[in-house]
Amino acid sequence: MFRLHKTYLLAATLLLLLEIYIAGAVHDAIIRPYAGDLLAVIFLFCFASSFLTAPPRRVLLAVLGIAYLLEGLQYVHLLALLGLEHSRLARLVLGSRFAWGDMLAYSLGAVFLLAVAALHRRLRPPVA
Repeated sequence: MFRLHKTYLLAATLLLLLEIYIAGAVHDAIIRPYAGDLLAVIFLFCFASSFLTAPPRRVLLAVLGIAYLLEGLQYVHLLALLGLEHSRLARLVLGSRFAWGDMLAYSLGAVFLLAVAALHRRLRPPVA
């Protein structure tokens, strides 16, 4: 059930660095809020796939479910309920406000991963 997949781990590391850069240095209305959320789903997929041997679609569904759950927790103001609304780290990691656009960005990240997987299957030579 567990194994180390170095390619996914490298991709997850690079995506994490990109996410940190976006969170710290990009303050616009498109890249930070939406591209960051799209990349978050791809990062979580790569990170989970670094260690799990589960089928990719199952991993993707779990990751997308987690993203939707976290966004739903923002809808019910989880940080305020936990007294963490003033914690910059908590707001950065968990988010602080619900937005349908974020749900769309998560979904587009999943669609991107499905498209990459389909392309990979098409380009892979048949097994003899």
